[in-house]
Amino acid sequence: MSPFESIARRERGLQQQLTAAQMTMIAIGGAIGTGLFMGSAFAIGFAGPSVLISYAIGALIGLLLMGCLAEMTVAHPTSGSFGAYAEHYLSPLAGFVVRYAYWAAVVLAVGMEVTAVGKYMKYWFPEVEQWVWVALFSVILAAVNATSVKAFGQMEYVFSMIKVVAIVAFILIGAYVVFGSRPESVGFANYTADRGFFPNGWWGTWVGVIIAIFSYLSLESIAIAAGEAQNPRQAVTSAFKTTVLRLVLFYLLSLALMLAIVPWSHASTDKSPFVKVMEIVGIPGSASVLNFVVLVASLSAMNAQLYVTSRMMFSLSRGGYAPAVLGKVNSRGVPMGAIAISCLGMAVAMVLNVLKPEESLTLMMSISMFGAMFAWFMVFVTHLFFRRRWQREHPGERLQFRMWGFPVLTLLGAVLMLAVIITTYFTDVFHMTTLIGVPMLLVMTAVYLIWYRKR
Repeated sequence: MSPFESIARRERGLQQQLTAAQMTMIAIGGAIGTGLFMGSAFAIGFAGPSVLISYAIGALIGLLLMGCLAEMTVAHPTSGSFGAYAEHYLSPLAGFVVRYAYWAAVVLAVGMEVTAVGKYMKYWFPEVEQWVWVALFSVILAAVNATSVKAFGQMEYVFSMIKVVAIVAFILIGAYVVFGSRPESVGFANYTADRGFFPNGWWGTWVGVIIAIFSYLSLESIAIAAGEAQNPRQAVTSAFKTTVLRLVLFYLLSLALMLAIVPWSHASTDKSPFVKVMEIVGIPGSASVLNFVVLVASLSAMNAQLYVTSRMMFSLSRGGYAPAVLGKVNSRGVPMGAIAISCLGMAVAMVLNVLKPEESLTLMMSISMFGAMFAWFMVFVTHLFFRRRWQREHPGERLQFRMWGFPVLTLLGAVLMLAVIITTYFTDVFHMTTLIGVPMLLVMTAVYLIWYRKR
């Protein structure tokens, strides 16, 4: 038995029913949500047209992360994923902190997605309070996750396919408008028409990277889903290779066309800039159709995020770091307790939508960022230790998937990710990300040292 096998063995009990295609769609489902359809408006506000560079830098970090995760996941497919790897290759404290930080972050991200759902529904029903929609869709998606992992995978596949088809259609329509019909005020001249390509300087472009990273969050969900894949090694390898390419094309092409159609200074957060494009293009009913698509996108991301948070809590429970009831699965292989507690983000979202409906989306985004970005940083750190220890413990055995450019590219990913985290402190909008995140890490460390160190 390999040294890691004891961790993998304690996390058994989940049903392996996800296909490679479903795993790819789970990652796309999580990453193409509010971050693209609504978060892009925030990023454009910071960076202007140079937001394309912001998202390209974010894509580079995501590509490096996926390479590191793929190598470790193919070697050790388990639901605890990077939290379990940190526990084994760094220390039990690192595994504890990474998993709880990530769980808390994505729980709040679930709340952010459902907050966006409330905003999208106001497009059709402006007289209905946002919290009503938050409550309704929270119940529906919690019920889907509680049914079975197969039901979750099937719904996520359908949701993600709707998004993919819609984005491809958006890219085709946008390309026709920019290169074909060429109406007045549309064209790449919009990139420099209002204070140039870098209206807020390089600093604005770099701040845009924060939102780009937030948009790409959930790429890592493939690694978590590996514990319930039918053929983990083959599925993970296939999904990793296709997901990043698709996401980069979808994000960069759609943003490039959007900025050519809508002047960057007209982007706002009252509705998705994608909807604004359709309103400007003037195709009858297209804005309403696209609003439906961004609604589905948020529901899809919320669905995927609720899944990964429940599996991370399941892993914590099986490791003895959370109540045992949260690690139990029912006859369908579903960790009901872990799903229930992972719905906390929806409750927080509902409260914020009642108290501060206009500020709720920005608040949820800034608070939820830290833990997920910290988890990304720790993936790079863990990979450095993983590769060296693997080579020492398995001399002559070749990994089935290898991260290219080790250790230089792994170190580059770690440095870039740390720089993004530090940058949040020096911005007005995301200042509380670090102010809340760092004390949270200190509290979790203290909890571990007091309650779990002896264990």
